[in-house]
Amino acid sequence: MAALGSPARTLRGLLRELRYLNAATGRPYRDTAAYRYLVKAFRAHRVTSEKLCRAQHELHFQAATYLCLLSSIRQHVALHQEFHGKGERSVEESAGLVGLQLPRQPGGKGWEP
Repeated sequence: MAALGSPARTLRGLLRELRYLNAATGRPYRDTAAYRYLVKAFRAHRVTSEKLCRAQHELHFQAATYLCLLSSIRQHVALHQEFHGKGERSVEESAGLVGLQLPRQPGGKGWEP
């Protein structure tokens, strides 16, 4: 996995994803339990005077992983909505998608010479 970057950047990314999720409801994202939990957790695991703070690094790794999950889900939903099939197509529609036309019978359907 690539470098994690700063914890503040990860927190900003998580809050941005929360804003995207709450945009549909119209409620401010700061009123959610997820927002309060994230801010509380990041404040509790600030950098200390220790050289190696395992809990702080572990929280940052989990937060970065969760940020990757949230952004990937959002991108997947956007791609799915854009390219999802519209159901069963007729043979004529399918041929038209690739630039072909079906041959036409001179006398119509059931024509015999």
